[in-house]
Amino acid sequence: MKEGILEVLLVNAEDIRHTNLIGTPAYYVILQCGTQEYRSKVSPGKHEKVLWNEKFKFEFPQSEWENFTHITFRIMDKEFFTDNGFVGKTIIHLGGIITEGTDREFIEVRPAPYNVVLEDDTYKGQIKIGFKFIAHKEMQKEMQEFALLPNEPGRSFCSSIRNLWKFPWWKILFLYVQRKSKNEHKDN
Repeated sequence: MKEGILEVLLVNAEDIRHTNLIGTPAYYVILQCGTQEYRSKVSPGKHEKVLWNEKFKFEFPQSEWENFTHITFRIMDKEFFTDNGFVGKTIIHLGGIITEGTDREFIEVRPAPYNVVLEDDTYKGQIKIGFKFIAHKEMQKEMQEFALLPNEPGRSFCSSIRNLWKFPWWKILFLYVQRKSKNEHKDN
């Protein structure tokens, strides 16, 4: 494996532990894989469910391959005066995802619930996470080009029309209309 990217989709958490006594809980997640670390946005815990719906990208260079054996999700509760209200954590081993993704050059694991482990090694609640692994830079470029949609912001109207010409049915329709108009012109 030369290089790869692991995309992590942090969806939500349900029935997790509340650590603050007063007020509405506000949760965030610290994601750590090897030396890379991200922090999610803060989301209120309403109706026993916390929604984040965020994507994070971890780059996998070949030189640091041995550091990427697992990914840790630490759920934290933002307290009034501090940010250190530990709620629970989830550790997911990446061996299968990376191996399968490297063999196929791409793998996507749909969001699934994982147990949240508390400090005393018991479980309370679940966190829903999805994964996508893209193995090579060439494949990454192809996936990005495939993901672009015509009505995506930042694309011009002309480029959208030009992309429509890539589909053969437009060419066939154009040729049909052109021939039909020639036949009508010959008849007149």
